[in-house]
Amino acid sequence: MSNILAGVGRAQLEGTYSNRWLTALTSDPDKVSVTPYELIDALEAENIEARPVWKPLHLQPLFEGCKFDRHTEDDVVSERLFVGGLCLPSGSNMTVEEQERVIGLIQ
Repeated sequence: MSNILAGVGRAQLEGTYSNRWLTALTSDPDKVSVTPYELIDALEAENIEARPVWKPLHLQPLFEGCKFDRHTEDDVVSERLFVGGLCLPSGSNMTVEEQERVIGLIQ
């Protein structure tokens, strides 16, 4: 069923456009000296809301001790994304100036 739903979601109606519901980025600590949490604080100081990406379910207290599948023995992609990921303000109603302001502060 999910393949059908994905197909429906991908088929944009004529005259419509994406709502840009979520914009997220990841940072590589080997290449940048600022953490996502430092970026969140800096953006908040400028009255711009940002937040970490979703915490993986296996790290939630409700699921503590539950079995989950690792990608490899030494890597859990969801944990890596959680540590280095950041959700930025987004939406089809953001002006170019608002977008440039967010981009400029991140740079």
